[in-house]
Amino acid sequence: MADELVRVEGISRDFGSGDRVVHAVREVSFTAGRGELVAIRGRSGAGKTTLLNLIGGLDMPTAGRIHVAGHEVTSAGERELLALRRDTIGFVFQSFGLIPILSAAENVGVPMRLAKVPAAEREQRVAVLLELVGLGGHAAQRPYEMSGGQQQRVAIARALANDPPLLIADEPTGQLDSETGRSVMDLLRALVHARGMTALVATHDPTLMELADRVLVLRDGRLAEAGEPVPA
Repeated sequence: MADELVRVEGISRDFGSGDRVVHAVREVSFTAGRGELVAIRGRSGAGKTTLLNLIGGLDMPTAGRIHVAGHEVTSAGERELLALRRDTIGFVFQSFGLIPILSAAENVGVPMRLAKVPAAEREQRVAVLLELVGLGGHAAQRPYEMSGGQQQRVAIARALANDPPLLIADEPTGQLDSETGRSVMDLLRALVHARGMTALVATHDPTLMELADRVLVLRDGRLAEAGEPVPA
């Protein structure tokens, strides 16, 4: 693939041992390029979250290799993984993950504080990011003062704080109604294409598939082959 950003090679992840082993991910291989929004679809328990956690360096595989932006995630030490998650990968979760006592602007600024971005630059970038996700007028609001869709937009702005080339989103619309969920997916697609990022988005919502550039279907931890029935 031209300008490939993510390469997953024969990844498997097992939990437990002996008769109680669970094969959460089984021999999954694929690539994703810059400027591409890839949806990963499958029923609950199909292995979507496990796969994303492996790609993001939050978990280690039982077998296989993963490369992200030229880094081999599967052989990285803890210090390299921390730097990778700070500078190269942005995460968006279903539960938003915002800090309740912080304002929207302060939540977005957290990754930049960790990266020791100077205060003036940080404040300017926070303002730009909140405008980018349509929340320029909500900088001072705390999460409990915002709707679910607004909180998810703050979470997306935070994930973009250090301008990562890869965005990993695990069921980002799972707590939202269908209309709000679609607007969030529209935003993700626009950001990916405008900024030349790569996004891997796990979802079980078939109505969101049309917004992706490509759809991968997981079935019992394996990638479904072309022509296989797609799970509901």
